[in-house]
Amino acid sequence: MEQDNIYLPYLMQIEKVTDEAPFVKTFRLKFSNEADAAAFNFKAGQFGEYSVFGEGESTFCIASSPTREGYIECTFRQAGRVTTALATLDAGDTIGFRGPYGNTFPIEAWYGKSLLFIAGGIALPPMRCVIWNCLDLREKFKDVTILYGARTVDDLVYKHELEEWKSRPDVNLVLTVDPGGETPDWKGEVGFVPTVLDKIAPKSQDTIAIVCGPPIMIKFTFPVLEKYGFPDDMVYTTLENRMKCGFGKCGRCNIGKVYVCKDGPVFTLQQMKQLPQEF
Repeated sequence: MEQDNIYLPYLMQIEKVTDEAPFVKTFRLKFSNEADAAAFNFKAGQFGEYSVFGEGESTFCIASSPTREGYIECTFRQAGRVTTALATLDAGDTIGFRGPYGNTFPIEAWYGKSLLFIAGGIALPPMRCVIWNCLDLREKFKDVTILYGARTVDDLVYKHELEEWKSRPDVNLVLTVDPGGETPDWKGEVGFVPTVLDKIAPKSQDTIAIVCGPPIMIKFTFPVLEKYGFPDDMVYTTLENRMKCGFGKCGRCNIGKVYVCKDGPVFTLQQMKQLPQEF
């Protein structure tokens, strides 16, 4: 749905706040205006601008799935001025939301294939949307593997959902923490995500790989996928951290001839390799 003023946010009420990890929270948001709610729609991979009035706005993905109607969710780490202001809010408070913006994961094109999700740290939220979207359409896909790592056990987000995915017979969940980040009762892997990915030796035939994480993780994950035969056009990632205004007007998202908020944030590895080398 388009508004006359592209900078005018929708009013959203916080329905629920979940503490995910140290300084990381998830908001469940509901439109204050029922007409806005009825007209709103989005697809997995899109993002929005979340604002605290008087403080500014920050860019996050929509972390919930479009298959879950009646609300949207966002997950953020308290880091700067806006996220610090967001972190002080609670259920019942009102924030602003602009969106959805950006392109999407082509989920329909993945039907009949296996899925390999690879995420690190706070980068699981952009993946959560597409993971739940695909799990809600589970019969459309073959094998589903989720590899997720964080610095420490405490830094793992969506712990309750990780337990749910772990208990599902139709999902292969592999969890890992960095060396030194484990606890005495930790039963997952210990090692960096690219190393654990190499250990599980994923099959590339008819498999889509979706990668999201810190730049250093992504840098060392792509060669592992190449080692196991994943074609560049079967590997996807999202660059939401490159964006600011949502429209490509401020120029912060510019990479060569590409504006991430307009041409992305979802890209294949094939498209990534066409971006300037310094990126």
